Amino acid sequence: MAVAPAVPDVTDAPASEPARRSWVWLRDAGFAVLSLAMAYWITSGIWVDPFRRAVSYNEGDHAFFEWVLGYGVQIWTHGDNPFWTTLINAPAGVNLAANTSVTVYALVFAPLTYVAGPPVTYVTILTLNLAGSSFAWYAFLRRFVVRRRSAAAIGALFCGFAPGWIAHANGHLNWTAGWLIPVLLWWVLRLGSSRRWVLNGVVLGLLITVAFSIAPELLFSVAIAATVFVITWCCSRATWPQARAAAPRALAALGITVLLSGALLAYPLYMHFAGPGSYQGTGFDQRRYVEDVAGYGVYPFRSIAGAFGFQRGDLASNQTEGASFFGVPLLLLVIAGTVLLWWRADRSRKVLMRSLTIVGLLFAVLSFGPRLNWFTKEYNVPLPYAALAHLPIFDSALPARLALLVVCVIGVTLALLADRSFFRGPLARRIAWGAAFAAALVPIFPTPVLTSDRTTEPQFIADGTWKLYVRDGQVMSALPYAASAAPDAQRWQAYTLARGGPQFRIPDGYFLGPGGPDGTGRVGAPPRRTDWMLLRPALTGYVDDIDNFDRARVREDMAYWQVDALFIPDEIIGRDGLMFRASLVSTVTALFGPGERVQDVLIWRVRPGLDPVSVPGDGADTYGP
Repeated sequence: MAVAPAVPDVTDAPASEPARRSWVWLRDAGFAVLSLAMAYWITSGIWVDPFRRAVSYNEGDHAFFEWVLGYGVQIWTHGDNPFWTTLINAPAGVNLAANTSVTVYALVFAPLTYVAGPPVTYVTILTLNLAGSSFAWYAFLRRFVVRRRSAAAIGALFCGFAPGWIAHANGHLNWTAGWLIPVLLWWVLRLGSSRRWVLNGVVLGLLITVAFSIAPELLFSVAIAATVFVITWCCSRATWPQARAAAPRALAALGITVLLSGALLAYPLYMHFAGPGSYQGTGFDQRRYVEDVAGYGVYPFRSIAGAFGFQRGDLASNQTEGASFFGVPLLLLVIAGTVLLWWRADRSRKVLMRSLTIVGLLFAVLSFGPRLNWFTKEYNVPLPYAALAHLPIFDSALPARLALLVVCVIGVTLALLADRSFFRGPLARRIAWGAAFAAALVPIFPTPVLTSDRTTEPQFIADGTWKLYVRDGQVMSALPYAASAAPDAQRWQAYTLARGGPQFRIPDGYFLGPGGPDGTGRVGAPPRRTDWMLLRPALTGYVDDIDNFDRARVREDMAYWQVDALFIPDEIIGRDGLMFRASLVSTVTALFGPGERVQDVLIWRVRPGLDPVSVPGDGADTYGP
């Protein structure tokens, strides 16, 4: 199914074979360096100080992935279950298979995490994800789609650094792993084009296993796109004989892929769909996390155009989920380019363009979600996703993210168009095409993701003083408890996990678990009274009047969580900035009495089932032991 022979440009052909190979290697290495430089540019705000800086718009996910990376060290050093843990959300535990737990990354990068810490590993993976996506697309386009490396570079840079991927760079190690798409497609195409069908089936099975452990939702989208593309490509008079001849090898290899990946993923799939702590559906509103139709034609927030104010950030559900935002010039270029490529194509190229167009249009429409949205207003116009929203797997997906497959279609189209028109023909025509490409792509050139300060690790945690207050396996937490709005308690545990020694457990946490409406998932554990009692003063500065009724409810929650100690660092920074530490200390003091000063924290020992002790005469009843 290769649509262009993998041969070098005649204009690039050097005089001797060794010189040619050296020159080709240097050009490919140069593109790899360019991709890495671009990725570093985008993540540079974190690289300044990975321990002190976090993405501004999604610190909860940033902290969660750091926790997962720290847990990777725990898996190696203690043999913990990669798919289940009670270290967070004590005592109930968390189903990690039902979360975006990037297990392969956590295991492969565990040595770096152990040596340098989760923040360094996090930004390293994020940078390599973006750079690797660009280079993987470059290799794929050069091998299967276009003749010229320059054309492949244009398409690859777009595929690797399109606005959707930059948006997901705000905290998503899973959704920035765009390199999975060309790598998976590479081996899908090999199924029917190589006689080594056993090896091809095995490799694809291993790749599917890796992809599931990193980004199962992305794998699902790629599977749909590949299926639609292959069916459309096969159902043509021009390609049917080739498809029929390749079918036996392809189906045999695919059978091996299914058997191998099914065996390797049997337990993770069981845990994901039916294990303890699993859930049905998603914890997010599928009518909110959609692409606004108008969002396809505006510029992204983090881009050159956005820096000059030509953007509409309100058209995305949040700054992390804007998967389109291509701008009108790029849409016009792609439409004109598609027409041109169809018009001047031979029969096999027309089949390719037809298949690409169908995949692109299908995923664009699906990304709009169940109802039509136009400039932030939802209209009662049912769309195709409404018929899919309650089907298995679709009910756990977010429609907006399907637009990332549209990115891939546009990138392939740009490479084909550049190969056909940008580097061929009269000089005037090439200048015109160059201007068109510049007008479409320069405004969406990415700018670095925004970052903000976060709390540095307390010395109390960093030097292991905490071990004097709780034994290995006991429950201790920073306050406020770990949540999306205040992820620090989970970060401190992540850093101790990365050191591979004794470990404390924490209540609550930022994760996906059961407890949502109608049996769906939710973010975090179902809230208890103490959660809000200790989060509210930190968020708002408001201090409630604490009575014995409050103390009794807190005592019940302490007993449920089996908490042995609580502490408040000297500085607490949440998702929205500096938190009200004095108000939080005042509230905890009213519940437990004065805290003990230990290094840079205030700590309270908790006697499970006994503390907080009621104050005589405080309220109508006495609840003390």
